Amino acid sequence: MGKYACKVVVEFVLLVVAVAVAVADSGADSFLYGGCSQINYTPNSPYESNINSLFTSLLNSATYSSYNKFTIMASTPQDVLYGLYQCRADLAMPDCATCVARALSRLRPLCPQACGASVQLDGCFVKYDNTSFIGLQDKTPAMNKCGPSDGDNQEEMGRRDAMLAAMAGSGGPYRVGGSQGVHGVAQCVGDLTVAQCQDCVAEAIRRLKAECGGAVFGDMFLAKCYARYTTSGAQNYATSNHESSHSESEKTFALIIGLLAAVALLIIFLTFLGRLFTRNGK
Repeated sequence: MGKYACKVVVEFVLLVVAVAVAVADSGADSFLYGGCSQINYTPNSPYESNINSLFTSLLNSATYSSYNKFTIMASTPQDVLYGLYQCRADLAMPDCATCVARALSRLRPLCPQACGASVQLDGCFVKYDNTSFIGLQDKTPAMNKCGPSDGDNQEEMGRRDAMLAAMAGSGGPYRVGGSQGVHGVAQCVGDLTVAQCQDCVAEAIRRLKAECGGAVFGDMFLAKCYARYTTSGAQNYATSNHESSHSESEKTFALIIGLLAAVALLIIFLTFLGRLFTRNGK
């Protein structure tokens, strides 16, 4: 009774969180891309229970940290689950938690019963799989988008190239640069080493310039990093909704904290009832 009740509670809180983040539409982080594994798990299996546990851990961690990774152990190797999330480094914690909650709410309808899945929103990235990917380099192209060409503005394109070169040469998992209407941002997933991150960002920037040429803006997402830029007159996709969404994000953040506290108390209460019934049944 106790285990079943706990599973129902976890699924309920995830559902309520999904509804909560869905209604906060004015500050919603936009969906960029998602992917699903070809292998599906069996409903009501230990693997599904592990996914519920992972989602709860990701949601809870995002209230106080912009990155974290988890391994959910199991009695059999095929049920072991690996997962992580990464928020854009300039997001405030309420915005990070709200973004991760939105990402989790999208994963189930996007990849129902998939053993592995990932989703990238404008402000955060979430991934899980039953094959370990944590700490492994992956420069597979995931998504790219280029704006309209402005090839006649050679001066601005020159500033863009200089900015991208500076970002490629700088260190750290999160990099920003730009001046005079040209802005850029690059970030690695937190499980990469310094050398892996440097290699990934350099590849993202190389592909970005090759794919987007003289475009007024460009995005290049690889599996473990991304690079983006915008020039004058182009909307900065990396920060477009940050300020306007802050108030709604704080409200959703408070709701998430309340739900996590409530579910903890409910689990304790159900566990107490289960022990009480067991004692009376003896």
